[in-house]
Amino acid sequence: MIKTLHLTFILLSILSFVGRVILSETHPVILKQKLFRIAPHIIDTILLLSGITLIYQGNWLSTDYSWIIAKIVALLGYIGLGVVVMRNRGAVRWLAFIGAMACFVYIGIVAVTKNALFFL
Repeated sequence: MIKTLHLTFILLSILSFVGRVILSETHPVILKQKLFRIAPHIIDTILLLSGITLIYQGNWLSTDYSWIIAKIVALLGYIGLGVVVMRNRGAVRWLAFIGAMACFVYIGIVAVTKNALFFL
């Protein structure tokens, strides 16, 4: 059940991020509403808590957990780039958006393969 919750909130998180980027370009006034300021934080908090729960349920810290560290580092990159996306305009925004999406894809691949260096 926790895995389903985690996967659901992964989907909600990425849809929320992409949706906010689109709204910031098309209808930036909407993003000032309370729901659009609070909901992403709630979604991401539940996502993070379900991920931590999965780590402990899967007993993944008792084995090689370098892939978990890689996911955390990529998550920090995703968050940082997401902040850049939401606070900038023009080319900087879109380069940061591409970087954030690359981090997201990397996190997903590492989660499935349990290999931080899957590309080697």
